[in-house]
Order: sequence, then structure tokens, then C-alpha cells
Amino acid sequence: MPERFHLLISEPQVRNPSTVMQSVKQRYARRVVPRSRHRKSAQRSSGDGESMPVWQLRFYDFNLWTEHKRMEKLRYMHRNPVKRGLVQEPEQWPWSSFRYYKYREQGAVRVNDCDLMRMTVGKPAV
Repeated sequence: MPERFHLLISEPQVRNPSTVMQSVKQRYARRVVPRSRHRKSAQRSSGDGESMPVWQLRFYDFNLWTEHKRMEKLRYMHRNPVKRGLVQEPEQWPWSSFRYYKYREQGAVRVNDCDLMRMTVGKPAV
């Protein structure tokens, strides 16, 4: 969507999801904010002349405990641009991982879909 994005991540091996999101937000803001300051038309304003922040203070997180829930969330993410009327089919949205999951094509959205993420619980050691 033009005003937000959905991100599905696994639990990081180092740090925590909040640290990951902080890094994503900082990197994006460092690249976008300097450019928008040079173009008045791109600069957001709160009405009183002060610049508004690029990001909200917090992100919404939801833990996925089952493969069924993971698939449900991926379907929601992929169908969202269609539901909003931005495209006719999910594969038409250029900033989506849909084409990767359906056709295994790398696109603008990089997907790290590795077997390491698919863990199972084994029998307890005797």
C-alpha cells in the first residue's frame, strides 16, 4: 500500500523483533528524509510548518504459531492491494512477495525462505 507495508519475519537469531524494526525504519528514514527535504512538494507538514515523522512510534506485531496462521497472513498480505483496488491480481503488485511464492521469481521484495525456518519438535531425549 502507498502508506504502509506488511512484513513477515521470523524470530531473529540475534536481538529481538523490535531491534529489527528499528533498523528497518532507521535505514529507510536516512535514505528518504534527506531527499524529501530538498523537494518542498514531497515534504509532509502537520499544518503548523513542522515536519511530521516518517514512521509511527510503534509497529503492530502478531505471533504466528502454526503453518496455517502463516499461510493466512501471507494470503492477507498478498490480497491486500487487490482488495484496495490498486491492482486486479496479486502478482501485479510490484512490491509483493506473491510472485516468489507462486513462481519462485525474485522481484523487488527479497524473500529469505530457507529450510532453517522450518523447525520441528522432536521426541525428548531419554
